[in-house]
Amino acid sequence: MDDLRPAKKRMRKGLLWFLGILILALGIFIYVRFYYVFGTGVKSGELNYLVYKGVVFKTYEGKLIQSGFRADKPGGLQSNQFDFSVVDKKIAEQLMISSGKNVQLHYKEYFGTLPWRGYTKFIVDSIIMIEEKPIRKDLEEDLTPYILESM
Repeated sequence: MDDLRPAKKRMRKGLLWFLGILILALGIFIYVRFYYVFGTGVKSGELNYLVYKGVVFKTYEGKLIQSGFRADKPGGLQSNQFDFSVVDKKIAEQLMISSGKNVQLHYKEYFGTLPWRGYTKFIVDSIIMIEEKPIRKDLEEDLTPYILESM
C-alpha cells in the first residue's frame, strides 16, 4: 500500500503542472486574439454613416467610403469601404454629426472581435481631421439636437 503513495503524488503533481500550463496557454491565446493590437493606421475618406446598434451589446458601427475603386472579380469594380467600430461615445457623437464629410480616422486593428467592442476588428480611437464643407447654418442648427437626442 505504501508503494502507491509516491506514484499518486507524482501523478497529482504532473496533473497540476499540466493544468497550470494549459491555463497559461489559454490566457496567452485570449490576450493575443482579442486584446493585442495587431496594427494601427489612418484611413481617410467620406464618412458614409455611423449608427448605434446591437441587441445585447449596443455599439457604434460606421462605414467610410475611400476614394478609388478595387476589383473583387476580374472585370468588376467596387468602391473601397472601410467598416469600423467606435468605443468612445464622444468620438461617436462627433462622427454622427460629421456624416457625409471627408474625415481622417486613426484606428487599431485586432485579430478578433469582442461583442462589447463592436462587430469589426477595426476600432477607431481618434479623429485626426474633419474637413468642413460649407453648410447652411440653419440646417446645421436644426439637425444637431435631433442627432444627439436620438443617441
